[in-house]
Amino acid sequence: MATTKKTPSKARKGLPSRHKSRHRAVQILYQSDVRQIPINEAIESFYESLYSEENEEQPARDTFMEELVRGTKEQTPEIDKRIQEHSEHWRLERMPAVERNVLRLAIYELMIGKTPAPVVIDEALDISRRFAGDESVSFVNGVLDAIRKKFPPDPSST
Repeated sequence: MATTKKTPSKARKGLPSRHKSRHRAVQILYQSDVRQIPINEAIESFYESLYSEENEEQPARDTFMEELVRGTKEQTPEIDKRIQEHSEHWRLERMPAVERNVLRLAIYELMIGKTPAPVVIDEALDISRRFAGDESVSFVNGVLDAIRKKFPPDPSST
């Protein structure tokens, strides 16, 4: 009996991993937030930064990343309300921009419920550690854990 070799998910015809898409989404949300530019302009600016004279091919569109970014931006008023309710002693506008946007993305994913909460939180902590440092992890974890408790239990986690 012949065995078939499974191809890794990275080999899926140029599609980035969901992990990489989340990293990209935070970068775009950060850029839009800090530079106060429309989200579509931030997305296009991101793609332009991937394209160079050395790489003549236009980068493939990352549809998962774009879905996350646009959804997060559309839901920002509701998301920010939830952050404000669960971040003691922190006004949203005084919160570091990286943490603010990591939280926004993760809360959006919790709201839409397509990914189990532990995965969303783990990804957010990893992104926070990478872009803001270890000291931000406990803050992000505390806020997300408090917000997660407000959502119905994930049936796949039982």
